[in-house]
Amino acid sequence: MKSTSAFCLAAAFAAAASAPPAFAVQTCELGGQHVNPANGNTTQGKSGLMRCREQDTGAVVREQELQNGKFMGVLRYFKAGQVEREHSINERGNRDGIAREWHVPDSGGARVLIREETYRDGRNTGVARSWYANAQRQRLTFYGDDDREQASVEFGNDGKLSDLRCASRPVFGADFDDKSACGFAGAASTVLLYGGKRQPVARIVIERGERRKVESLWENGAVRDLRETSAAGVLERRFAADGTLLREVQSVPARPAAAAGERTRHVKVLEQEFHESGKRVHELRWLPNDDSGAERVSESRWYLNGQPKSRTEHEHTAGRVLRRETNFHDNGKPSFEGAWSIGGGASGTRHDRSERATGVHKGFDEQGRLRSEQVHDERGRVTRERVFDERGALLCDDELFEDGSRKSSAR
Repeated sequence: MKSTSAFCLAAAFAAAASAPPAFAVQTCELGGQHVNPANGNTTQGKSGLMRCREQDTGAVVREQELQNGKFMGVLRYFKAGQVEREHSINERGNRDGIAREWHVPDSGGARVLIREETYRDGRNTGVARSWYANAQRQRLTFYGDDDREQASVEFGNDGKLSDLRCASRPVFGADFDDKSACGFAGAASTVLLYGGKRQPVARIVIERGERRKVESLWENGAVRDLRETSAAGVLERRFAADGTLLREVQSVPARPAAAAGERTRHVKVLEQEFHESGKRVHELRWLPNDDSGAERVSESRWYLNGQPKSRTEHEHTAGRVLRRETNFHDNGKPSFEGAWSIGGGASGTRHDRSERATGVHKGFDEQGRLRSEQVHDERGRVTRERVFDERGALLCDDELFEDGSRKSSAR
């Protein structure tokens, strides 16, 4: 009867470096002798190529190199009698050198290389390449010495470019002409990206590795979204399929400016929304501050007939914000005017967003005539209410007290 130590079970493979899960019983041998990779006593001091087979079929499923009892060197996995994956392991147990993976058809046809990458002590480095099963290239990725992805190129299975991310210099060499495509050849480059329907889905302008302009496209070829970057800031726009502008956002470099070598950070200063008819319906404005942020200064809305609907202005002083609001009837006449104090409450910090009404709040009829007033004290409570008729005559004048009572003066 054979010793059970001659068999490599699935649990044993899981303990071996980089081994995938296995479900069939496997037996391993080295130099014609049975070994168990999960039992160091069977491999101690041995060198050579360990080969593992499925016990039932005898098919080779794995080969792994040992050097003086330590798993170090080449490691291969097999499928249908062909190598499916291959890489090397260094003395630290990490991947090191070139690693490859193949697509092996279940029918037993010729395998196709689908992945090739380089490792340095467990970290990706340099160019990694991948292909579709039809041998068309799928993706190129460039990794720096820190294992971070610095650039990538993607292709559809028809060979057309589907995405491009550039590094700060050309990195792909003979694999892809990123010197031209990424705008390192002396002029900005314009690149078309294609989608699954083999038609352009985006247009990119790149200069010295930086995306200066990105346009995503509708199926009819019209611009859907635009993002344009310059020294002045960033412009973003969204369009309907017929070219109607629906949204616009403008951002400027934050204050203070980014330090040398750092990526410029931007803050939003304008946001506008438009109706499908093309009419502007909403606008927000901000003012950059010295904390690398921005303070909101105004918000406006419009009716579809072009008349103003509301306008809010923010005044910033000593960590406190005064919000002045005016609402309008659809004929352009004011319907309300009032102000609120924001911040400066119990917390006493600039992040305090508590609001309290302040001053006199006024209501107007559709002809713009004053019809009501509410007077507020320093705590935001209403202390007086007045109502006027259409001729401006005072109808009532009520004084309000903190216990909820009031004193009325009717006219």
